[in-house]
Amino acid sequence: MLAERADLLVWLDLPFMRVTLPRVIRRTIRRRVHREKLWNGNVEAPFRTLFTDREHIVRWAISTRRKYDVLVPLLELEYPHLVVVRLRSQNDVERWLAGALSAAIRSSHHRHTGRD
Repeated sequence: MLAERADLLVWLDLPFMRVTLPRVIRRTIRRRVHREKLWNGNVEAPFRTLFTDREHIVRWAISTRRKYDVLVPLLELEYPHLVVVRLRSQNDVERWLAGALSAAIRSSHHRHTGRD
C-alpha cells in the first residue's frame, strides 16, 4: 500500500451536499453535453443511466461519501509516521496551498538548488 511509503496524506473532506455532489453533477452534465473525451476515448453515458447503472459516477459519489471517515483513521493507526492534513473547506484548501504547502515547496527548492 502507498501509505507505507508516504509521509503525507492530504484528505479533501469537503462538505458533500454543498460542494462535492454539486461539483460531480455539474462536471458530469458538462462532459455529457459537450461529449468530452475521458480516458481511453470514453464519454459520459446518457443521463438516464443515473437510474439504471449502480456504478454511475453520481451514484458512486453518494455511496462512497463516508468511506474515508473510516479509512483515514485506520491508516493513521496503522502508519503512525503518516502525517494527515484534513482540509474541510475551500478556505482550508486555499490557506494550506498558500501557506504550509507553499513554504514546504520553497524550502525543498532551496535545499535542492541552494537558491530561493
